[in-house]
Amino acid sequence: MFDVHEMEVNFGPQHPSTHGVLRVILKIDGERIIEAKPVIGYLHRGTEKLFENMAYPQCVPHTDRLDYVASATNNLGYVEAVEKLLGITKQIPKRAQLIRVMLSELQRLSSHLLWLATHALDLGAMTPFFYTFREREEILDLFEAYCGARLTLNCMRIGGMPDDLPDGWLDDLEEFTAKFDPAIDEYAALLNTNRIWKRRTVGIGVISPEEAIDWGITGPPLRGSGVEWDLRRAQPYECYPELQFDIPIGKNGDTYDRYLVRMEEMRQANRILKQCIPMIKETPAGDIKAKISRVIRPPEGEVYHSIEAPKGELGYYIISDGKTQNAYRCRVRPPSFINLQALPAMAKGYLVSDLVALIGTLDVVLGEVDR
Repeated sequence: MFDVHEMEVNFGPQHPSTHGVLRVILKIDGERIIEAKPVIGYLHRGTEKLFENMAYPQCVPHTDRLDYVASATNNLGYVEAVEKLLGITKQIPKRAQLIRVMLSELQRLSSHLLWLATHALDLGAMTPFFYTFREREEILDLFEAYCGARLTLNCMRIGGMPDDLPDGWLDDLEEFTAKFDPAIDEYAALLNTNRIWKRRTVGIGVISPEEAIDWGITGPPLRGSGVEWDLRRAQPYECYPELQFDIPIGKNGDTYDRYLVRMEEMRQANRILKQCIPMIKETPAGDIKAKISRVIRPPEGEVYHSIEAPKGELGYYIISDGKTQNAYRCRVRPPSFINLQALPAMAKGYLVSDLVALIGTLDVVLGEVDR
């Protein structure tokens, strides 16, 4: 008789499939995961403390570095929280709202495309990487044409937008939206019925609706479990109430369903963009910022405001002392941090090779985990 010993191994923090400096301590029996403990903190930069030592407008570029592949939505959540603190939410011009929505939905597409490229690559499918980056580069071109940056955009301001759209930008966007749905069809043709892809994703990392809610999961992982919750519809902001879009949900709560949800979310984001183009053409050019003081000093009070970022609920909690030009306290509620806590429950009982699929299906970015 041989004694059976469970083994502890490290997965990461320098593993290409952890998508950043994430370490997972695994307790395994052969290839079967008995326990998985995420270890974070390798990237911690004290962003929330920086927010408390800088004037409100100076914090916007720092939000770019949270989820650094979704900086536009990071900007939006922060500036809307400050606007709510100032009590000027209803003063934001319609044109500024439309530009914000267009940039946010383009950012959702860009984020999901990067997720699909890397998730597929992790599971052995290389071709989608080249397909998705083809469209993602066009989105980054649109970002660059608007604000001069491609990744960390710093593209929104408290009270509105820094600039109006440049000449020809809407034409380029219209051209992109016209060909994006066929591009999604190409991605789907590569993966939807691919037997290797389905063996790596169907029935892997199943999480029930009740478990997802108990863990506080939001975004595509929550909707993949069949819970129809999207802050753009549940707690509308900007001009989302005027736009038509569906909220895709899954049935089985597995990795494959979360893949299908994100694929359909890209179609819905493109649908939103198509609606915004004629709407913004009807708004007066140049009306992009509310009339507010150049010195931002909110009254004493506190506020929590959240939006539907590509990865889930992104919220900012800000306390103002009413005296200074910087927050007394600022706390970020990032989706990657909250969603990651469910990894141990999702991984238990599966194989070590499935852990790669599970980290990918959560779509975590360590910049907003280690704030």
